[in-house]
Amino acid sequence: MNQPIVQSSGGVTLIAGGPVTRRDLRFALARAPLLVAADGGGDRALALGHVPEAVIGDLDSLSEAGRAVLGQRVHHLPDQDSTDFDKCLRSIDAPFVLALGVAGARIDHGLAVMNGLVRRADRLCLLIGPEDVVFAAPPEMRLRMAVGERFSLFPLAPVTGRSEGLRWPIDGLDFAPDGVIGTSNEVSAPEVRLCLDGPGMLVMLPRRRLDAVLSALAPGGRGPAPRRARGR
Repeated sequence: MNQPIVQSSGGVTLIAGGPVTRRDLRFALARAPLLVAADGGGDRALALGHVPEAVIGDLDSLSEAGRAVLGQRVHHLPDQDSTDFDKCLRSIDAPFVLALGVAGARIDHGLAVMNGLVRRADRLCLLIGPEDVVFAAPPEMRLRMAVGERFSLFPLAPVTGRSEGLRWPIDGLDFAPDGVIGTSNEVSAPEVRLCLDGPGMLVMLPRRRLDAVLSALAPGGRGPAPRRARGR
């Protein structure tokens, strides 16, 4: 089993090499104060004025200048059968991870990250985009939202389930990536309940609902927490 490189009793912000604004990084760090970078995300973090606790990846993107600055914080995982995002998720032991810059630059990278979300569904990871928060659905979820808000579902495996509080209930639908999908559904009640028969479903919500998702899936996990990284 992969030994954790980073352990935290609070949330972790994971920054990759894709586009990330200072505002977005502040937004994530306010909720997950420990910063970790995926490969070239180390350069991105330094450019934004932050030194990550650890940089994890195959190091095909991190600059020589970045390596010199980061020193022992850099952890080389040469495995070419997994992405840097997957390497990070399996190397972080924390209640939740907020990921930035992982899916905005290239479509193939974005798809690989979505694949990683469902493969590592045992690790609560939420992707933060300009307008969305994306995460792998747990078997059961209750979430407070506003009537009329967008509630999108996208399956990466065959999945069925039940719902309450959605304009178009999912009961009786057989979801599949090459069949029925559930994008652009709408909230019809103050609480949405989702029950699924198996893993493989992605949930995509308005970004402003990040705190509601954290309250539902990682209660008590928003404040600063003690932190430790191996190899320091």
